[in-house]
Amino acid sequence: MATSRNPESPDANRALLDNPDGYTQRRLLSWIWHEYLKSYWLWIGFALILMSLEGSMLGLFSYMIAPLFDSLLESGDRSSVKWIGFTVGGIFFVRAFASFTHRVISVAVGQRIVAKVQSDMVVHLLAFSPSFFQVNAPGKLIERVRGDTTVIQGVWTTVIAAFFRDLIAVISLLAVAMSIDWLWTSVALLGAPLLVLPVLMLRNLIQRTARASRMAAATLTTRLDEIFHGITSIKLIRGEAFESIRFKGSLKDYVKATVTAQAGMAAVPSLMDLIAGIGFVGVMTYGGLQIVDGTKTVGDFMSFFTAIALLFEPVRRLGNVSGAWQAVYASLVRIYVVFDNRPDITSPKHPAKADAETFKSKLTIDDVHLSFGAHRVLQGVSFEVAAGKTTALVGASGAGKTTLLNLLTRLVDADSGQILIGGIDNIQMDLAKLRDGFSVVSQEAWLFDESIEQNIMAGRPDATKGEFENALDVALVSDFANQFPDGVQTQVGPRGSNLSGGQKQRVAIARAVLRDAPILLLDEPTSALDSKSEAAVQKALEGLSAGRTTLVIAHRIATIRNADKIIVMDAGRVIEQGTHAQLIKSSNVYRGLYELQMGVEKSADQA
Repeated sequence: MATSRNPESPDANRALLDNPDGYTQRRLLSWIWHEYLKSYWLWIGFALILMSLEGSMLGLFSYMIAPLFDSLLESGDRSSVKWIGFTVGGIFFVRAFASFTHRVISVAVGQRIVAKVQSDMVVHLLAFSPSFFQVNAPGKLIERVRGDTTVIQGVWTTVIAAFFRDLIAVISLLAVAMSIDWLWTSVALLGAPLLVLPVLMLRNLIQRTARASRMAAATLTTRLDEIFHGITSIKLIRGEAFESIRFKGSLKDYVKATVTAQAGMAAVPSLMDLIAGIGFVGVMTYGGLQIVDGTKTVGDFMSFFTAIALLFEPVRRLGNVSGAWQAVYASLVRIYVVFDNRPDITSPKHPAKADAETFKSKLTIDDVHLSFGAHRVLQGVSFEVAAGKTTALVGASGAGKTTLLNLLTRLVDADSGQILIGGIDNIQMDLAKLRDGFSVVSQEAWLFDESIEQNIMAGRPDATKGEFENALDVALVSDFANQFPDGVQTQVGPRGSNLSGGQKQRVAIARAVLRDAPILLLDEPTSALDSKSEAAVQKALEGLSAGRTTLVIAHRIATIRNADKIIVMDAGRVIEQGTHAQLIKSSNVYRGLYELQMGVEKSADQA
């Protein structure tokens, strides 16, 4: 009876949304505070104190203008020269110290937080199965990790700085202005209420355009990723013009969205300048007449004028806060939605105990079913893989062979059935320990843009020098690596572009040898090689599979005719199994595949 193995998760393997609902500002702020900001609360508090100190110095400076004009310039009081001079100098000294220190703290804390978010996001994304990355383009994920996270720095440079430094500055300057004449202050700020409706409208515009700008940036990164990874194919089909036009179109969308967002953000301080102009006209008209009449002193007017003049710059920056926050909010949503998606394949809370001997026992695939959407990939597959023996899978493309290998290592989980390793269901095992039991060599040897040595050591970084050299010999890497001037320190290039197909496969085999796992999975490792390279790789594979439980997929029956068991698959089912000799006698399907391949190879040799 088939049993359910993987209840469908609503979060699993879906495309990440760019504008999901339900992510309120309070929820996002609570998350980023508890996850990232809270651990820096002492430094943040110190920076906020310094920001407040810097902002208050503007109010103190404007207050000192009155005695400067009245006591010093008008009355000629020489005794006040020194204390006014030292006071003003002290104001600028304190402001300079506070400004420098809080900016350094903000940058240091901000960069550490951004780095932590990026690190956590990569760790989180690495927990997802390959199917997640099939519906989320690499370029868009790169933009979330790099582009969206750097926008968090705007929380410090614009949002927090404005709310503490500039808000304190505005309060202190307003206090000075009100202490001189509350009526002058009311006249200067007469047009402020007119800003409310335009700012609210601009806020919604900025939020939409900021989100569109981040989406457009992700599309750009995806385009570049596709161009650089597919450059050979692009050149062979003469697709340069098409890719250029496509990239220019994406670039045009990005520029349009970014300019619109920036225009919305720039409109707020510009509106404030208009209101400030109206206020200054009123103050100059009304206040100037009072000075002429002698009801106010020149010092009063200059102190008030300085306070109001200094007031509008922090007010402009405060006006930018709404737009800046909307841009930050759009990126925070895109970051949070990544963390809010849960990996679809994880270790059980209480994993079964599996030791080295477990993986040296037989493998049992029992009535396994798997569908991708409406497409049924595996339909009741059952067979055994004997311990220490070689079992081969053959069949037409799409029969489900590679999917079976992915099920063993839990790159994907079956809908129902069981996959037993030493009698233990693999979904009951710790995921890391499960995968430690396998070495895999696939059709496409994935190499990093590092040296040959680093690519091999990636399989087991703690391996000794002797183990590394043994892997080189078993995989026949020494045969070609010694011909390079830099030996195993030779850089393989992006995706191994500096090596031939056979050389890349041997490096991948050496990596598998170094892992020294008890179970070996081979997914058509020689299918893309010429005869000479195939012979070398086949020899290396024989050395690798010695003494291991091996499950191999092969497109050429001649390479697996000596397997202990051959499983013939068709349309997601096992239709025949046995040795090569048994299947040649009893299986029309297997014998047909073998005769067809022999005929093709014979014709090729004659040609």
